[in-house]
Amino acid sequence: MHGCTQSSAVYDACSGWSRLADDYGFALLFPEQVRSNNSNLCFNWFNPADVRRGSGEVLSIRQMVEHMIERCNVDRSRIFITGLSAGGAMANAMLAAYPDVFSAGTILAGLPYMAASTVPEAFDRMRGYGLPNTEALQAKIRSAFDHKGPWPRISVWHGTGDDTVVPANATAIVEQWRGVHGIGPHPSSTKRRGSRTLHIWKNASGRGVIELHTLSGMAHGAPLDTAAGHEKSGAFFLDVGISSTVETARAWGLGGPKLPTCPTDGIRAAAASALRWTGLRPRS
Repeated sequence: MHGCTQSSAVYDACSGWSRLADDYGFALLFPEQVRSNNSNLCFNWFNPADVRRGSGEVLSIRQMVEHMIERCNVDRSRIFITGLSAGGAMANAMLAAYPDVFSAGTILAGLPYMAASTVPEAFDRMRGYGLPNTEALQAKIRSAFDHKGPWPRISVWHGTGDDTVVPANATAIVEQWRGVHGIGPHPSSTKRRGSRTLHIWKNASGRGVIELHTLSGMAHGAPLDTAAGHEKSGAFFLDVGISSTVETARAWGLGGPKLPTCPTDGIRAAAASALRWTGLRPRS
């Protein structure tokens, strides 16, 4: 899911998701905001009516996902979501509102669920002001849907040099999801390689359920590695030699043998929605 001022086509062209889908044969869905909803093309992650289960933009996206599941015969146990900035915040909202739909999600330079309820509050949270405390953040996830589990695995990526959505938001997202996963504040392991620090939290069974990737000095955007040829740099797509796209696909098990392709005829016949959408399949 794209960030503010972006389109789904730009997000795809830079992030390289379609190129990976061509290689490995998985189905892709790219929701796209329209100016009649938000003049800056931001997903309305800060509007309570748009992030509440069964309402607004999260419902529109859920309808798109359901159409893709049925049209492409998608395995319901292998549905994932990712997004950048406002798209990352909306991806987090989808994970909170529909934890029964998604197995995992990756949030790039995003924000916690229900951290704001107005535009001025949204700007404050982006700057790190007024973020709810851990108890309040965890309560927002629990109240989003009476889910009995399992809960989606969460991966958070953020640059320490991000002054658009400050890194305190990444920490807040981790704090928010720790509660439902039943894990403590300290990571189970920490790995450092180059500019990246990776913290992993494991649950009682030893499974990694939350990851925090911190990239030293990186500004606001999605981390990419253009050397492989799948991705290209651009505004808010930053070539730092680490590909969040490739690593996310591998973590989700999408880098193996080709999966069945999705038929293209009628692919845009989704339920009526306030958002545009694009369904893609690999070229045969």
